[in-house]
Amino acid sequence: MTEYDDAIVDSNAISSTDRDGRPIPVTIPIALAPGVTVVYTTRLGGLSTGDFGNLNLGGKSGDDPEAVASNREALARAVGAGLSLVSQVHSGTAVDVDTMYHINTSYGFDVSGTRGAGEDGESGEAAESDGLASVTVVEADGQVSSQPGIALGMFAADCLPVLMADPEAGVIGAAHCGRRGLERGVIGATVDLMKLKGADPSRIVATLGPRICGDCYEVGDEIAESFQRRFPLTRTTTRFGGAGIDIAEAAMIDLAFAGVHQIVDSMPRVHAATEYLEEDAELAELCRTDGEGPQLRERLGAIQHSMCTLENPLWFSHRRAALAGKEREGRMLALVVRG
Repeated sequence: MTEYDDAIVDSNAISSTDRDGRPIPVTIPIALAPGVTVVYTTRLGGLSTGDFGNLNLGGKSGDDPEAVASNREALARAVGAGLSLVSQVHSGTAVDVDTMYHINTSYGFDVSGTRGAGEDGESGEAAESDGLASVTVVEADGQVSSQPGIALGMFAADCLPVLMADPEAGVIGAAHCGRRGLERGVIGATVDLMKLKGADPSRIVATLGPRICGDCYEVGDEIAESFQRRFPLTRTTTRFGGAGIDIAEAAMIDLAFAGVHQIVDSMPRVHAATEYLEEDAELAELCRTDGEGPQLRERLGAIQHSMCTLENPLWFSHRRAALAGKEREGRMLALVVRG
């Protein structure tokens, strides 16, 4: 029998940079199925600064394009796969990445409309000089693939990423589930496309990523009532006192309608990672300077739901940034990759 060392590892004693001095992204891996891994990025281990600190992976909100590209390159190295990034528009549309995937950036395949990137990952100026004046954009909120070595990525900063796999068929899928995308059926569209590639819903395993929880997602009476008509029992009363909705519960409803009943709970691993990082110097510094709440220890002590992007300072949160009076914030990526 293997013996395990029960000693707590000091995260501050682990090098935060690679051999070239570049920050190493701090990620949380989830074993979804045999040969399939889900990875959640945090705010830690990147080159972005200010409101985007530190591991911003979104390319549309004004961050330094070089910092974003470096963060994505480091992430691709960390997961050992090329990233696949699309332009998310809160739709019910899913795409088969295998029909279009090609390496067009230093970190993989990017058709997300990243600011400052050309068709071949060059700056806008260089791309224009080579006759590539515009960036190819594919609008979708679901992706599927049956190729190994591709990490399907979904940006999020309160919306819910849903990651899926049929390990027997070798098919993976990812869906970006905001309120509108859920109403427009993005989960069903993604599962249907997985089925066309040989997946069987009875074999599909899914997990729900970080998202704003029902206790924090306040939307008002009209939206809550409309959402509840589509997804029964998802209306909430938030901790702010108004009407809210539970997008994770809505996703579970549509997964069940799509025939997907095997759900891996990401929460225990995320909760453990949150506790592990309670003394992390980088996270403490972000909490000291981001203007989004109290210091790290107090924030962690107030967490009711580790998966909630508003509550947990590990995650980027559009709503938390807005409550702090900010006009911009970074984006995490939720990835699913088949080895």
